[in-house]
Amino acid sequence: MGWRARVGGAHGKVIAWERLDHPLAKDLPPMQFNHIANRLDERHFDTIVELFKARLGFVQLRRTERAIWLRQPQTNIDLQFSMSREAKRDGDKLRSQIAFLSETPKADLEELVPWLAEKGLEASVGAYSTTEFYLDVPAAFVDFVIEAMRPELAVYDVEV
Repeated sequence: MGWRARVGGAHGKVIAWERLDHPLAKDLPPMQFNHIANRLDERHFDTIVELFKARLGFVQLRRTERAIWLRQPQTNIDLQFSMSREAKRDGDKLRSQIAFLSETPKADLEELVPWLAEKGLEASVGAYSTTEFYLDVPAAFVDFVIEAMRPELAVYDVEV
C-alpha cells in the first residue's frame, strides 16, 4: 500500500494524506520518500531561506522555531532546513548536494554569488566536471552544497 497527498489551495498545499488501496499501490514499499533535511548555520538561516524562495522559486510549507520545510513548484520532494549552532563544517560536504537541473548550470550558480554578497555572505562556484558545478556558502552551509548540472545527466536507462 502507499500514500497519496490530497492537495488544495493556490500553492498545492497538502490538506490530507490518503492511503492508496488501489491494486497498483500493492507494489509500493510501506514507507514513501517525503523529504530531505540539511543544516544551516542559524546566523544565516533566514538569508538562505530567502535565497531558496526569491531566487529558486521555493514555497514555504511549514515553519517551526528551528526548522522550515520548502517545496519548489512542480516537484514532489520537500526540503527541510534545520538551524545549526555547529561551528565545524563537514570536511566532505562537497559530496552532499541539493541538486538542480539547468541548461546553463555554471552561469546559474554564478548569478547567485552577487546576491549572496549583497547579503554579506561569501560564496564560490566550483566544478565537479564540465557539466556539474557547485555553489558553497561556507558560513551558512553546514553539511551540503548546491549543485547544478546539465539535464542529460539525469536521464537514466531505467524504467521506474
